Amino acid sequence: MTTTLITGANKGLGFETARRLIAAGHTVYAGSRDAERGRRAAAQLGARLVVIDVTDDASVAAAAKTIEADGGLDVLVNNAGIEARAEGNNVVGAAEVTADMMRSLFETNVFGVVRVTHAFLPLLQRSATPVVVNVSSGLGSLSLMTTPGTPAYAYPGVAYPASKSAVNMVTVQYAKAFPAMRINAVEPGYTATDLNGHTGTQTAEEGAEIIVRMAQLDPDGPTGGYFGRNGQLPW
Repeated sequence: MTTTLITGANKGLGFETARRLIAAGHTVYAGSRDAERGRRAAAQLGARLVVIDVTDDASVAAAAKTIEADGGLDVLVNNAGIEARAEGNNVVGAAEVTADMMRSLFETNVFGVVRVTHAFLPLLQRSATPVVVNVSSGLGSLSLMTTPGTPAYAYPGVAYPASKSAVNMVTVQYAKAFPAMRINAVEPGYTATDLNGHTGTQTAEEGAEIIVRMAQLDPDGPTGGYFGRNGQLPW
């Protein structure tokens, strides 16, 4: 039985990923920073709730102890993330972004990934088939962001793309450091979720497809890569 933790699993992509992996036979810990929302989601999914705030060291450490006591972990999906938006659901552009906005967003999107991965590394190293999936974005691709005519090129924000570029680099470095693990970054696509005020053009079912696929990699699968639904993406 494969045991999987998904952060931010009480809604959106995390919820759909949990649903699909449970259907595939995984035992899923649905991570949620809000206990009540997490309980409702876990009950609906048939998942195990673990309360985890990726921005809080004590919360992450407690979650790791809980899962360790229950038997360990095989797959970690670092899904929890935020995107700073202004009133009217407008992306905060270069003229308006502040260091405080950047710091807040990086605390969840980047430092949260590192905090959770660090805490669960000992458990993953005990697994025969350890997998880490870091949910990134096509906006983290320097190649796509600098290619006129692409959807990414038109995105005006600074903080969110910068955070996902950082996630990509974190992914590469962890993959090199732990070659026995399958550690990859994924781009779900522009999915309608709370993160973007449901302005996305695809469903959670469509967005979760690449996350679910990469969470089920065999030991001989790719590692240190950056993948979307249609294959590998340019850095």
